[in-house]
Amino acid sequence: MNIEYPWFAHYDAGVPRTLAPYPDRTLLDYIVESTRERPNHPVFLFKGRAFTLSDLERTSDAFAVALAAMGVGRGDRVGIMLPNCPQFFIAELAAWKLGAVVAPFNPTYTTEELEGPLKTSGAIVVIALTPFYERLKAVQQHTAVRRVVTTNIKEYFPSALRLLFTLFVERKGGHRIMRRDGDLALDALLRKHRGQRPTAALPKPSDSALFLMSGGTTGTPKCVVGEHHMLVATGLQLAAWVKGSLAPWDGVFMLPLPLFHSYGACAAQSLAFIGNHPVALVPNPRDIDDIVKTLKKVRPSGFAGVPTLYNAMLNHPAIKARKLDLSSVTLWTSGAAPLMAETKQRFETMSGRRIMEGYSLTESLIAATVNPYRGATKLGSVGMPLPDVEVRIVSVDNATQEMPIGESGEILMRAPQIMSQYWQNPEETARMVVTNAAGETWLHTADIGYLDSDGYLFVVDRKKDLIKPNGMQVWPRELEEAIATHPAVLEVGVRGFPDAAHGEIAVAFVVLRPGMHATQQEIREYCKQHLAYYKVPTKVIFRTELPKSQVGKVLRRLLTLEDLHAAS
Repeated sequence: MNIEYPWFAHYDAGVPRTLAPYPDRTLLDYIVESTRERPNHPVFLFKGRAFTLSDLERTSDAFAVALAAMGVGRGDRVGIMLPNCPQFFIAELAAWKLGAVVAPFNPTYTTEELEGPLKTSGAIVVIALTPFYERLKAVQQHTAVRRVVTTNIKEYFPSALRLLFTLFVERKGGHRIMRRDGDLALDALLRKHRGQRPTAALPKPSDSALFLMSGGTTGTPKCVVGEHHMLVATGLQLAAWVKGSLAPWDGVFMLPLPLFHSYGACAAQSLAFIGNHPVALVPNPRDIDDIVKTLKKVRPSGFAGVPTLYNAMLNHPAIKARKLDLSSVTLWTSGAAPLMAETKQRFETMSGRRIMEGYSLTESLIAATVNPYRGATKLGSVGMPLPDVEVRIVSVDNATQEMPIGESGEILMRAPQIMSQYWQNPEETARMVVTNAAGETWLHTADIGYLDSDGYLFVVDRKKDLIKPNGMQVWPRELEEAIATHPAVLEVGVRGFPDAAHGEIAVAFVVLRPGMHATQQEIREYCKQHLAYYKVPTKVIFRTELPKSQVGKVLRRLLTLEDLHAAS
């Protein structure tokens, strides 16, 4: 990178400006190399059980043979609907070993929400946790899915925990199912194909590795295509940025964030595999007791968090009482949503370590800006670009006009791992990924921000209507359409508002039909039947009318904070 960007002067000592040329490798290459070097080294820690590199290689080989027998081949999409557990990586690596593409789906999706992503991705096989089976079967006939493979969360529990789960949790938790239509069980397939290895050619770095779901600029389901070399680029950039914070082979990285999210799928996973950091898996990011228990037992060196999680941890009795020793953690990271200054200050005071906040998009495959690991941070800033990541600020009305230092505009990003496309959606791809007159390809983030004179990025607003409670993507239109089907609702508008605990919350403004009645709780309960938990509006405010444009469109920006305060 020949341009003398201002942020270079503020890189930590030893962080290179560029990592080019990047190696012609995939994450599979790193895993194979590590397995040869230390086959019995743990790659995952799950509920007190260590899962070794040779375990991962053996089981993913067997499942790759099973997938091939189902007709999965190069370029086919394999869906994964699992929480953080060893089975996720077994399925992922097995698909990759056949040259197939992994499409991870949010396990909290309702039946209605699943159909769009399944159709868009074109997944032909889906690996799912047993409680999710019926949701998949309910929409399977409308998708390309030919086979569902199920797995029970207990399959890789330690023996004592597995017994307790079988006796007291399994039945009431919906983990016992009756498969049909030729669907199969993962554990049976692994036994059947034990010791077998796939014969397919391994993927090339330029081949597609992941389809990550994103709403882009419209909120409709789209698949961000991530190629193998992009995951390697992200991992190498992050490893260079935090060098020294995680000891290779020994520095455990704790991952409570879901692997279907780009933060886990691209950043955490790539960093762990390239740096040989065992990953401590937490299946439910909302189970704060389990997170605290895992912190105590595993004593990790690194931790991937979001603002909501840090808030919840600060309120946990063991942490409030200073009964949990967090001294092992040298790297606390935060992303996916804005980190409030108060949360950052409180957690850093409590832990004695800084939280390293970053900013990225699914479409950038975690080409990111990140605050320095050791150097100066600035209040409200999401840091500076990683090596080989470039940021420009342009006019929101004219992308060819670059904004002066300190003035806000749309944030554009450029990096080796910027997405190549939305799958089979050239129109939306053209809106997000633009090649300028100089032949440079830039990603339009649709976020508004500015760079200061030192090259630190500040995100100040969103050009788009996306709401991010707890770092998850929620589109107003999706909530509006769901709420509008309630028999008592005449009109609805949804907007996001900042919130100290959750980063942002969704608030629904509702006009009821004449003579009809509904309460806030009734509307929220109705939403729970049709939407994932995180999409349910935190508040419902009833109005006699909604502000509209001359053509009758609800003007979300005029749904004001005064209304929110009045309802609080």
